Amino acid sequence: MNSAPNLDQIFMALADPTRRAILAMLLEDDMAVTDVAHPFEMSLAAISKHLGILATAGLISQEKRGRVKWCKLEPDALREASIWMQAFGQFEAINLDAFERFLAQELSSPPADDHLI
Repeated sequence: MNSAPNLDQIFMALADPTRRAILAMLLEDDMAVTDVAHPFEMSLAAISKHLGILATAGLISQEKRGRVKWCKLEPDALREASIWMQAFGQFEAINLDAFERFLAQELSSPPADDHLI
């Protein structure tokens, strides 16, 4: 059995905006847990739970250096998710602006005559 985190864990971890913000912060550099917690209006325990979920998904690693626990971004898990999502890239993205113009035009056009149906 593969010991790497599965995609379900990765996407579950990415589903939370706090965890995505933490990952964005860790893009810059490794951070101590207390520094990660600083910008959020939640307890250190709550941040630790978020960090635990990110670590379980393989998105971050944690290491104790002296008395301080440090967090580091682990890009391999994101790479696996990205490769999986790229499989869907074969489909052309929907141009939402063009679709909105089409709908506006269709909705403003006079209805078709019923006898043509």
